Amino acid sequence: MSTFWNIWIIAFTAITIAGCTWLLFANRKIEVSSKNAEDAEDGEAPKTGHVYDGIEEYDNPLPGWWFNMFVGTVIFALIYLVLYPGLGSYAGVLGWTQTGQWQEEVDQAEAKYAPIYEQYASMSVEELIANPEAIKMGRRLFNNNCSVCHGSDGKGSYGFPNLADSDWLYGGSAADIKASITHGRKGAMPAWGAVIGEEGVDNVAEYVFKISGREHNADKAAEGATVYATYCAACHTPAGTGMAAMGAPNLTDGVWLYGGSPSLVRHSIRNGRNGNMPAQDNKLKAEKIHLLMGYVYNLSKNQ
Repeated sequence: MSTFWNIWIIAFTAITIAGCTWLLFANRKIEVSSKNAEDAEDGEAPKTGHVYDGIEEYDNPLPGWWFNMFVGTVIFALIYLVLYPGLGSYAGVLGWTQTGQWQEEVDQAEAKYAPIYEQYASMSVEELIANPEAIKMGRRLFNNNCSVCHGSDGKGSYGFPNLADSDWLYGGSAADIKASITHGRKGAMPAWGAVIGEEGVDNVAEYVFKISGREHNADKAAEGATVYATYCAACHTPAGTGMAAMGAPNLTDGVWLYGGSPSLVRHSIRNGRNGNMPAQDNKLKAEKIHLLMGYVYNLSKNQ
């Protein structure tokens, strides 16, 4: 926070509290005018002179209990601003922060629930998927941490892999799934439009349609086979079956992460694709990741 805004907040807060205090005590006194002096002589409480539908307003101070309650709020505000942050960058005597409180609550929850997660940490994936309670806990972890991208049913969406089928970019074994969750994945499909030209993009797309068993232009596919062998086979393999070690998808199975329409396939070849699965080891402990792995593995096995 800059010095200007630090001083601005402190000054504005101090002036507001001082102004409220002055207003409170100023209205505690009654100014005796000639008119309300006459009212006092007649035994009546002085009036303000305001009249509403024939009803006059008495000029009485606040009741003592009400006045003292307002004084209490001013005292409370002063004590609060000494103990807690509220005056610019001043941290307060107690050094409290909302981040610190959040971390304290997280630590308490971790200590409370750690034994529950630890009992599943030593289980094999086969034992996990056979345990209904473990699957329930894994599902809750999935909904809280993964469903925003992969969907609550794990079936993904455009650009986000379906976890409930048997098609895996980086391998579908328990170890591969755990590695993906723990360390994340970064996929990169280079843009080939500037290298092979629009005609090359069109020809390669037709060849991809051919090896995936779709309708295609045979002449263009024949031209695209040569371009594919030169630029694409290194990652997707000459047969187009993909390579899990590089996250290169299988082009022969009819599963399309970014859509399989002709225009979308050409877009992928022309402009490339970049995917990012964030690592979870900085927010989830190993025991929770183990449960998540079991749940995702179970999704795939029970597609």
